[in-house]
Amino acid sequence: MTPSPTRARAAPTTIPACQDNLTYIEDLTIPDGSAVSPGSLLDKSWKVENSGSCSWDERYELRLVAGSEMGTPAVQDLFPARSHTQTILRIQFTAPAEAGVYRSAWQAYDPQDQPFGDPIFIEIIVSP
Repeated sequence: MTPSPTRARAAPTTIPACQDNLTYIEDLTIPDGSAVSPGSLLDKSWKVENSGSCSWDERYELRLVAGSEMGTPAVQDLFPARSHTQTILRIQFTAPAEAGVYRSAWQAYDPQDQPFGDPIFIEIIVSP
């Protein structure tokens, strides 16, 4: 009896999990240190890149991590973006009624509730 040939079994391959990242590129509106009137509406936009290997979908969020929410919800949808593409993030704020310097910092969060990437922020000076 001749032994039957044996096949080498390939080791099971696992697909590595994708990696999340957000790279800040530039402010498109309302440069840091802009003077604004009390109660004025502020339409802030940032250009960012989804520099990770995961595509962002409806499960991704931007969350307030420091400073004033300035009249906007503390959790925002993170605009869907495919991996390695640039996108524009936009939040509408209302300047506080009292004079002073205000900063609102935001961070991206993945579906597992983990923060990732560069934070983005708005910094204004409210003057009467």
